[in-house]
Amino acid sequence: MIPSPSASQEKIVSLRNLRFSYEGGVEALRDLNLDIRKGEYIAIVGGNGSGKTTLAKCMNGLLRPSGGSVHVKGTDARKMTVPELAKVVGYAFQNPDHQLFCSTVDEEVRFGPRNLGYSESDAARKAERAIEAMNLKELRQKPPLSLRLGERRRVSIASVMAMDPEVLLLDEPTTGLDMEESEMLMKKLHALNSEGRTVVLITHDMRLVSEHAKRVVMMSEGRIMLDSDPRGAFSDLELLRRCKLEPPAVTRLAHALRNKGVPYDVISPEELVFHLVRGEVK
Repeated sequence: MIPSPSASQEKIVSLRNLRFSYEGGVEALRDLNLDIRKGEYIAIVGGNGSGKTTLAKCMNGLLRPSGGSVHVKGTDARKMTVPELAKVVGYAFQNPDHQLFCSTVDEEVRFGPRNLGYSESDAARKAERAIEAMNLKELRQKPPLSLRLGERRRVSIASVMAMDPEVLLLDEPTTGLDMEESEMLMKKLHALNSEGRTVVLITHDMRLVSEHAKRVVMMSEGRIMLDSDPRGAFSDLELLRRCKLEPPAVTRLAHALRNKGVPYDVISPEELVFHLVRGEVK
């Protein structure tokens, strides 16, 4: 594992020999080991059925493991309630409709901090900050479920931000967002990460990974196949295929030009242009 440059050595989530099986005996996680440190910016990636969403839910107590252990800030998660875990690991669902239930956006965003025991004034302050961050001021009195998908997703993310967790765990966060909304969200996440917040993206969008993540955990069939920086994650096209992941176009092009002098671990268009301008292509 190659830690993010800004990450501390403090382990905020530790998983050991983690197993989870659904009813009927379907194994979703198999003897999985993973450490997440304070200040990291991680992408957990894999195709459908790889176990990444199950892993996320085990981290914040929505699912309890069938075996192994989850430790959050050094405490066994089995000894912590879901609200106690939510104060540390905030989770935004892949489908925002599974998360939204209040009559207005304002109530939705305030619900989390209220439920965690914050005073009305603190809950209002935290909600206001999250509403502003997710550009929801004009929608605050509207019913969340009446909004379009991208707006509902922003509300669901704001409701997690309002709880002020140390880890932001976002499942497919840009699905349903337009380009402007996606860029706004990613800028906010980078700002929070620069302040020391841990960010974990659950995604299959490898372009998003190449542009933002500092560490990549690649999953397949409930197991971790690779734990690396983004360059390592894009260097093996066969492993990406086995994990049902589609590399960005620039990565495919770099691999195609590998025999002509372009490094195979190029992960951005700017890097590819740099090598082309330098005349390294033979």
